[in-house]
Amino acid sequence: MAEPAPRPLRVVLIEDSPILCAMLRDMLAELDGVEVVADADDEQGALAELEQHQADVAIVDLELRQGSGLGVLSRLKAEPERFGRPRAVVFSNYGHSTVRARCSALGVEHFFDKSFQMDELLDFIQAAVPRH
Repeated sequence: MAEPAPRPLRVVLIEDSPILCAMLRDMLAELDGVEVVADADDEQGALAELEQHQADVAIVDLELRQGSGLGVLSRLKAEPERFGRPRAVVFSNYGHSTVRARCSALGVEHFFDKSFQMDELLDFIQAAVPRH
């Protein structure tokens, strides 16, 4: 009897740019073992999707349509059981050292700069795919 396929890495994408969100969704869909289960463009929507989908990874932009990525990260840190303890990474243009330090304090695993680190983000996600 064949072993069941490993469960895909479940990703929630939190990004306020519809163009970038669609592009990231397409790029992530091309990675083996990765499934984008939801996306959101504001803080409340992001928290609702994270709670509903219990994702493995949350990719968080800091500037959102309403609220902020820092608000999302704060709630993930404050209520890990509610959201299923996803690994959090930031994908943002706001990479000032104080912002990075705050993200780190909120449990962010990695900070990727939108300007030049798209490939690194994709490599990180691919490396996070569960191997069975």
